[in-house]
Amino acid sequence: MKDIFTQSWRVLLAFSLTILMLAATGCKNETLQGEENAVLTHAPAVPAAITRNYPTKVIVELETTEVIRRLADGVAYTFWTFGGEVPGKFIRVRQGDQVEFHLNNHPDSKMPHNIDLHAVTGPGGGAASSFTAPGKGTVFSFEALNPGLFVYHCATAPVGMHIANGMYGLILVEPKEGLPPVDKEFYVMQSEFYTQGAYGEAGLQPFDMSKALLETPDYVVFNGSVGSTTGDKALTANVGDRIRLFVGNGGPNLVSSFHVIGEIFDLVHTEGGGVANTNVQTTLVPAGGSAMVEFTVDVPGTFIIVDHSIFRAFNKGALAMLTVTGDENAQIYSGLKEEHVYLPEGGGIQEIDVTSANVPPAQNMAERIEAGSRIFAANCAACHQPSGQGIAGVFPPLAGSDFLMADAARAIGVVVNGLSEEIEVNGVKYNGVMPGVRLSDEDVANVLTFVRNSWGNEGGETVPADVAKVKSSH
Repeated sequence: MKDIFTQSWRVLLAFSLTILMLAATGCKNETLQGEENAVLTHAPAVPAAITRNYPTKVIVELETTEVIRRLADGVAYTFWTFGGEVPGKFIRVRQGDQVEFHLNNHPDSKMPHNIDLHAVTGPGGGAASSFTAPGKGTVFSFEALNPGLFVYHCATAPVGMHIANGMYGLILVEPKEGLPPVDKEFYVMQSEFYTQGAYGEAGLQPFDMSKALLETPDYVVFNGSVGSTTGDKALTANVGDRIRLFVGNGGPNLVSSFHVIGEIFDLVHTEGGGVANTNVQTTLVPAGGSAMVEFTVDVPGTFIIVDHSIFRAFNKGALAMLTVTGDENAQIYSGLKEEHVYLPEGGGIQEIDVTSANVPPAQNMAERIEAGSRIFAANCAACHQPSGQGIAGVFPPLAGSDFLMADAARAIGVVVNGLSEEIEVNGVKYNGVMPGVRLSDEDVANVLTFVRNSWGNEGGETVPADVAKVKSSH
């Protein structure tokens, strides 16, 4: 009796497994219907959601080009790209699609390139089949087996250099049932750049292999450059919008601590996979990895997107903006209700080391102002604001500042040594702490010349000898 029961159980188990395998095979092997050309988009745009409920042949055309573009204000870089910009174009397909991939390398390129798509099951993720010399094209195909958000990048030797120069992007494989609809979708990709000059150093900056090996980037940015997604280029939404960010990290070295200041992620599909975490403040995105984050914006304002390894955000460029318009909701967020004087014990002047690399000294006042504008943007604008207007009650204005303009030597001393006492600017008292900034005499002269001749100020030229004199008297 026991043997009969065991045998029957085994037959039932085998039958059940067969049914499950057949069901899985039937789901996997949907019949392809027709073909279409993929719509590809530059960041931060995302192709429209896929509405078809069947797999098709998708033809993807992507060109590699080597172009000189802006990395930061006054700083240019020779980017190696998929599609002419960094990051590469966003690709969107459906699980089960047969993707025919055409990779073309522009004749003006100096290097061969290929593509490794992390969504591909096959040698090199397609790299083994797509080595493409300048002026040539290659074709290979693959089935999009697994849903998720995947990085792609160049894998031609030296692989790290190709990635560090900008060759990466994202491919989304939507699940067969599609993604839940949202109001806005955006493409944001972090990466770092290693330049021979320091952060903000002007001119066309070459790649620095030694810094890349040490993993000490000069720039950590979103979407290929400092300020790419800020100001009038910020992401935009309305109060009540449901937002989905497709977040990638091209690396080549650093892990991103992705965070939106003033928002909580309702859902985070970690590493671009299917399982979602809820109510997340900051999510890790590994180099060569991704995440899909979703949240609803409930109040208006400008929400700052950062790598929360925070010096990367405010000193190396990993900062973007989401501007939300609509009605206030005081129950969710009141805004400022009250301001009063608070006098804690302690405090003192601190010092920030932002010494720049040696750069050719300015030859005239115009060159000094141009160099000073970059130093101001990198070190001063966060507090005193890009237009020098300051923040009421906190940081005094530099635009039209009677305090600044009254005494050039005092202004030098404030920049070099910091300030920790009450001052009066344009009839308003300020009593904060400004840290000293460790700049070269040349840089101090440049930034003060810029400030003293901007926003309606007319303050003449400050030269390095003036700075040296103040330092020697301190």
